[in-house]
Amino acid sequence: MDFITRLTYLRKNHILGRIAYYTLKLLGVEMPRSVAIGDDLEIAHGGFGIVIHRHTIIGSRVKIYPGVTLGRADIYRPASQSKFERIVIEDDVILSPGCKVLCKSGVLRVGQGTVIGANAVLLQSVGENELWAGIPARCVGKREA
Repeated sequence: MDFITRLTYLRKNHILGRIAYYTLKLLGVEMPRSVAIGDDLEIAHGGFGIVIHRHTIIGSRVKIYPGVTLGRADIYRPASQSKFERIVIEDDVILSPGCKVLCKSGVLRVGQGTVIGANAVLLQSVGENELWAGIPARCVGKREA
């Protein structure tokens, strides 16, 4: 496990969690302590530029590349007026460099085994083992098991 990934899991530590959180911020990874993370997370290439909303759940064996954003699509509204609830990234998902997963209302779910392509802007929930690309993102294929 690399240094960034160790810090990511250390965020939950009662004593060292705050230090880990601020160290990640200094290294370019904005991942609040409230973000739930499953086992075997991989943050590729140091993860610089990753921004994750505090109401996000990340499954196991997820791979996140630099420049990924998981957050609200309605940032023009005050948070108190937003209908955004959370983003759920299921197991075995790959979030390619620069992709954005933005939710306007309710829960946006990225299904197990799905790949979101580089610089794609995903604005809707997606199924399992799908390949999504483009702006806005659309399904361009299925991922082989």
